[in-house]
Amino acid sequence: MSEGINTARRTEDIALDLLKFVASQAHVGTKAAGGTGFGVTASSKPEDQVTELLELYARCRQVVEAPVK
Repeated sequence: MSEGINTARRTEDIALDLLKFVASQAHVGTKAAGGTGFGVTASSKPEDQVTELLELYARCRQVVEAPVK
């Protein structure tokens, strides 16, 4: 049973690392708009930025947890 907990935690850590990388490269969650077509505008509210980061984290989890073909 503890192996399942360790595996789940590991995928969460990987997803978090992926989120950090993508967010930093695309300037997601910062006040500067990204030049890649991602990111938020300077007029975005903090609540909108948090929502965007949470949605990105959910997408990162989906990618990390997807079965390998």
